[in-house]
Amino acid sequence: MKQPVGVILAGGLASRMGGGDKALLSLGGQTLLSRVIDRLAPQVAALALNANGDPARFAETGLPVVADSIDGFPGPLAGVLAGLDWAAEQGADTLVSVAADTPFFPCDLVPRLLLASEGQDHPLVLAATKGEAETRSKSRSGLIRHPTFGLWPVALRDDLRAALEGGLKKVVLWTEKHGGREALFPSTPFDPFFNVNTPEDLAQAEALL
Repeated sequence: MKQPVGVILAGGLASRMGGGDKALLSLGGQTLLSRVIDRLAPQVAALALNANGDPARFAETGLPVVADSIDGFPGPLAGVLAGLDWAAEQGADTLVSVAADTPFFPCDLVPRLLLASEGQDHPLVLAATKGEAETRSKSRSGLIRHPTFGLWPVALRDDLRAALEGGLKKVVLWTEKHGGREALFPSTPFDPFFNVNTPEDLAQAEALL
């Protein structure tokens, strides 16, 4: 399999941070986005940013910016779809997505997603951890899935587009339909998929640094 390309999902509304771009918040002298780029870039063949609005505000990254093609902020799957369309233009077979507000995700994310996809006709894997979480998607096996961190097949992008246009919001309903798997990551000493949603989360991230 060719090395996947990557997309950083920064299309959220950041309402709990008072609006604006969470990705551009500073953490330990670097933006959240620059920390995410530093972690993902070595793991993928090429990298893009999914964001809506004026792309010039991300010019310093030097990354191509791809906007949602589905109107109305339908959630992270729209960003994944935008990434898949870009990936197809790059001639890639697979895409890895990460969230722009999650500065500590694993440095071996991509190889472990690829390992979990072995034998799949259409590689489709979500990162998962064990533990308690109210806001994320629990699988039948009791794992907590992190739907913004996944390996996605370019071959299913039109199926995903049709599902989103039909009103699909929940990532795992689509991944389960296509035989999606999970790649389990350790959640100690802290959850590597901890994301910054509130000012309190940003303070906690500073402490974790």
